[in-house]
Formats: sequence, C-alpha cells, structure tokens
Amino acid sequence: MQPTRPGAYSQLLDQISACFREGQSAAARAVNVQLLKTYWTIGQYIVEFEQGGDAKAQYGSKLMETLSKDLSQLHGKGFSLSNLKRIRQFFLQYPNSATVSHQLSWSHYVELLKIEDELERSFYEKQSLLENWSVRELKRQKKASLFLRLASTRDKAGILKLAKSGQQLHKADDLMREPYVLEFLQIPEPYHLSETELEKRLIEHLQHFLLELGKGFAFIGRQYRITLGNRHHYVDLVFYHRILKCFVLIDLKREEAGYQDVGQMNMYLGYFEAEESTEGDNSPIGIVLAREKDELLIKYALHGISSQLFVNRYQLYLPNREELRAEVERIYEEE
Repeated sequence: MQPTRPGAYSQLLDQISACFREGQSAAARAVNVQLLKTYWTIGQYIVEFEQGGDAKAQYGSKLMETLSKDLSQLHGKGFSLSNLKRIRQFFLQYPNSATVSHQLSWSHYVELLKIEDELERSFYEKQSLLENWSVRELKRQKKASLFLRLASTRDKAGILKLAKSGQQLHKADDLMREPYVLEFLQIPEPYHLSETELEKRLIEHLQHFLLELGKGFAFIGRQYRITLGNRHHYVDLVFYHRILKCFVLIDLKREEAGYQDVGQMNMYLGYFEAEESTEGDNSPIGIVLAREKDELLIKYALHGISSQLFVNRYQLYLPNREELRAEVERIYEEE
C-alpha cells in the first residue's frame, strides 16, 4: 500500500507531473510543426528539380525511385517511395505553405492527400480542424462518406460553402445527416434486434455514435422518463447540444417511422421546452431515427409542426459512395 503523502509534497508532485505532461505535448507539437515544414520544403525541392529541363531529361521517370533508394541509405526510414510521392504531392496540393495547418499531423495530411476531389478534400480538412478529429476518426468519416451525405442534401451554394468552411452549426437543420450510418455496431443484415437492443448497442458504442452525430453533443441519459397525467413516457436517448444550447431528443424505430411517432416526439418537445429547459436554453430538437420513412407521409405528418422536429433514416452499413457522388454531381451540374 502506497504511504500517504504530506499535502505540500503531494502538491509538488502534481505540479511537476502537470509540467512534464505539458512539456511532452509542447514537444510533440513542435516536432509536428517542423516535420510539416520539412516535408513541404522537400516537396518543393523535388518539384523545382523536375521542372529543370536538363535534370528532368537525365533522370526521367526514375527520379523518385532513385531518390528513395539514395535517401533511405543516407537517412534510414521516412523516404520510402510511397512516402516520397506523398511529400511531392503535399507541395503540389499546398503550394502556399501558409495554407498548411500545423494543428494537423502528417498522418492527417496523408489521409487527406488520398482524396482526389478538391471540394471533398477541403471539407475533411476543415472538419478535422473544427472537430479536432484524430487520424482514426478522419478515416472513419471518409469511409462513411460524410461529405457526400451532407452535400447530397444541399444546393450548389451549400456544397461550396460546406467544402470551404466545413459543417457550420447555427440551426437545427445543420445537425441533420441523411442517412445516419451505424456501421460501427457491426450488426449483420438482416437484423432482428428490438428497439431496446438497438438502443443498448448505441450506448455501448457511445463514442462512435457521438462521432456520427457530430460536434457539440453531450449525453444526458437513456429511457429518460417524463410523467404526464399520471402516465410515464420514456424518451430513448437525450443529449444536450453545447453549441446550439438546447436538448436533442432521439427516438429509435426498428422499422418505418409513422405519423404516430411524429406526434409522440412533438409531445416530448413540448414537455422539454416547458419543464426541462432553463433560462438561456433554446427550443429542443427532436429526431425520430428510423430504418425507413415514407417521404410523402412524413411530409404531411410534419405539416404545421415544429421546425425543430425531424424524421431521418439510419442504416447499418456503409453508404454507396458512387451513388452519393452521382447525386452530388447532378445537383452541382443542374445549378
């Protein structure tokens, strides 16, 4: 058993530990800044060399292979052919070094450079900064086609704004994704889980679910009980959105959403606005998250109801990228 330390000594230990951790973080940030500067400059050297007529004629298509071999012999790791090609591409995509964000790591940029479409690449770069994504989170959102899902619900101006600034959160509509992708639950198709079991799995994978929901969500509780007229009702999932400053209620539906689900969620929203929201809170947002929805039925069910209520689909597998891309291209070209 560790002996009890005197208060003054314990405080000293905490101070040194905090200083050491901050020093480690600062050192890692400094190393990352220098690595990005170094790789950008190396890329510049390669491109400028290639642009020299005599040099290009002498080495031709073998320049990168020759460089990789010689630099690896001189300096060891870091100069594989694939990495050297990424370094060259890094300079070509970011010819102005001032546009390189030192908040992102080289590993982030490697993932970004794999994206051919400039609008899509710009979105993931901005979103990585806005939401402080790790490399793993960036990979997941690319794989789940987040940009294409968001872009397919916007007009041309909205797509360009999304690419330039990332997903800006100003109103309830900005939170919505169609569809929500829950592939991290690893539920095989066809599935036979009840709504309760689906809810339980989401809670077990809460970190992944919060990433899919987006920035600003704080989990409040599941099966949140409200009492009306001596009857208990339960909201499946309750969150609070730190940016929009409001509650976000989610009701899960195993199959298709119906008009009864819209009415029930509207009741929940009325209760939360009257009984749960406090001074400074905005009106709550309600999301009925269902496997399927009849667009026409939902349109009429939502007629005259709060603009803070949404019915969205979820799916348990990754979306078809080419179908989403075709839809985004159609929107872009038509306008």
